[in-house]
Amino acid sequence: MSKYDIIVLGSGPGGYVTAIRASQLGFKTAIVEKESLGGVCLNWGCIPTKALLKSAQVFDYLKHAEDYGLTLQNPDKDFSAVVKRSRNVAEGMSKGVQFLMKKNKIDVIEGFGKLKAGKKVAVTDKNEKTAEYQADHIIVATGARSRELPSLKQDGKKIIGYREAMTLKEQPKSMIVVGSGAIGVEFAHFYNAMGTEVTIVEFLPNVVPLEDEEISKQFERSIKKAGITVMTNSSVESVDTSGKGVKAKVKTAKGEISLEADIVLSAVGIKTNTENIGLEDLGIKTDKDKIVVNEWYQTNVAGIYAIGDVVAGPALAHVASAEGITCVEKIKGMHVDPIDYGNIPGCTYATPEIASVGMTEKQAKEAGYELKIGKFPFSASGKAKAAGTPDGFVKVIFDAKYGEWLGCHMIGAGVTDMIAEAVLGRKLETTGHEVLKAIHPHPTMSEAVMEAVAAAYDEVIHL
Repeated sequence: MSKYDIIVLGSGPGGYVTAIRASQLGFKTAIVEKESLGGVCLNWGCIPTKALLKSAQVFDYLKHAEDYGLTLQNPDKDFSAVVKRSRNVAEGMSKGVQFLMKKNKIDVIEGFGKLKAGKKVAVTDKNEKTAEYQADHIIVATGARSRELPSLKQDGKKIIGYREAMTLKEQPKSMIVVGSGAIGVEFAHFYNAMGTEVTIVEFLPNVVPLEDEEISKQFERSIKKAGITVMTNSSVESVDTSGKGVKAKVKTAKGEISLEADIVLSAVGIKTNTENIGLEDLGIKTDKDKIVVNEWYQTNVAGIYAIGDVVAGPALAHVASAEGITCVEKIKGMHVDPIDYGNIPGCTYATPEIASVGMTEKQAKEAGYELKIGKFPFSASGKAKAAGTPDGFVKVIFDAKYGEWLGCHMIGAGVTDMIAEAVLGRKLETTGHEVLKAIHPHPTMSEAVMEAVAAAYDEVIHL
């Protein structure tokens, strides 16, 4: 039986980053993966979807070439080629993780891993052969998959999840997207940009419901302008797939209506991959589909840890990576601080993009803060106007008493690349005046952050 210091179950952005950091710290490390290195993020999530969205962006530019003084005759797309490019990008990233495993001398064990007593992992390969491995520390990073609603069982053909949405052989003429979180709106944008007639059905009052309310309202206006139909306060009660396409019964505030489309995309959240991995056998505590851990990601069973989507907290790739690094550094005995879950950036890569960190205005008011709020629209940004992307704004929220940066919310072109300023500023306990006096380059989209802060303190120049 092979013996390791650390075995990681799952090779997504939580698992493979954890394994690399463990190896860097001198631990003899192995990683167990039943499918492809890189997990959902690299193969079926973050990366290939961004490739699809880039194709959609380029296609949109081509369709609006005249807006930039250019002439182009009848631009068109090859849907299968767009999908192929996305898969090639994903494959390249997965190979990159393979290289990193070799570089860091991490053993890759292919198969399905199950926890066993005595700090062991039994791995069953594709040939149904099982081998056992032992480690001083075992870290569960098995991630999650598309969640299914009882009224919306996925068949992989007419009712699909994100995996099928990435690899459809033919572009549907019409699509119903159920759920308006990041996954839902990103696919809604992609297919709408490609020419599919898209309807979003959202149970809550606002699309992208976790965002600041002003961001949600601006986003809804933008996607409606782009041609996407939006139905909020609505739920899909049943779907009939017996005909050529699908017929969905949708409950709305005004009564039940029927929608027809070629296909339904279910984007109603995720379900953790915790079944059959030995949690019950070892008595590892769970709560509502999540493994219970402490601030260092230790379970109630000594030597067993869990990170990423299988534990409570935001189901985001960068969170899983940070949790894994924190976990192994604590195992090493290093001085580490617990992760501040109040300072986690969230990004949505539709058009317009959304990026946010910290409290929304509503949350800050409910927490009892007296607020200074500033907004700066990209319509007043020289860079945004020159780029042809004037939609959106930056909104900043400060505590009026001490100047603490409570929240930052952005919607517009490229804002997912801008939010790190707010994350770092909040990490360093930056005040509004310090942001205001930090000179931002001109002309850039990032100036809007400085201008929004200036607006909060009644010093704005360009409004």
